[in-house]
Amino acid sequence: MPKTDQFEAGGGTIVCDADEVPYVIFRTKRRTVGITVHPDRSVVVRAPLRVSLSNIRTFVHARAAWIGKARRHFEQRPPKKDPPAYHSGEMHRYLGQEYRLVAAHGRSDAVELLVGCLCVTTRMAPTPERVRHQLDRWYREQAEVVFGERLAAGHRLLAGEGISYPELRIRKMTSRWGSCSLQGRINLNLWLVQAPVDCIDYVVVHELCHFKVKSHGPKFWRMVGRYMPDYAERRKRLNAGAG
Repeated sequence: MPKTDQFEAGGGTIVCDADEVPYVIFRTKRRTVGITVHPDRSVVVRAPLRVSLSNIRTFVHARAAWIGKARRHFEQRPPKKDPPAYHSGEMHRYLGQEYRLVAAHGRSDAVELLVGCLCVTTRMAPTPERVRHQLDRWYREQAEVVFGERLAAGHRLLAGEGISYPELRIRKMTSRWGSCSLQGRINLNLWLVQAPVDCIDYVVVHELCHFKVKSHGPKFWRMVGRYMPDYAERRKRLNAGAG
């Protein structure tokens, strides 16, 4: 057996929440079959050498509901990434596009979006902390405009559902792209403004649908799909951090 004490031995697919989800099988020295759902929502099955592929697949299909629940746990969660250093040359995203950070001393504290560059000037030396403060403020200003526009568009899209226009709040969140409350409020993650507009629209529609259906069951996904047929593709790109 390889040094890793495991080797890939095929895979398959399983239907969870109307999505066809692939999984990969690894043979290991463990005594029982185990399933792991990773933060990127990928599914890995580890099984002993002595268990047949057909029995493994039967086990996986019997755990479909659990796999779906585990994958939903990571739904709407930003991908983990290293924190930015806020140094010139670093890449930062805005509405799905990447821009090279240029930090410099200037006459005023300002942020300007140019072709391929996100230019930050500070009246004092452009330390990482000052650059971070400037960028955070700029991102919030942009998010207030963009999120407001996309919420209005999403609410128009679902006009036939009779959903009251929600209050919008923008917050820094580490574990979710968005959430909603029984008080008629939608919270959107500030860093969602770094994603493409169509992915922002997906989060908005997702949260608006929760005002009608609270859980992530089939009824909920049917509703999302009714207004956004390609929601799965948008969700995949959002959670992968792609543009």
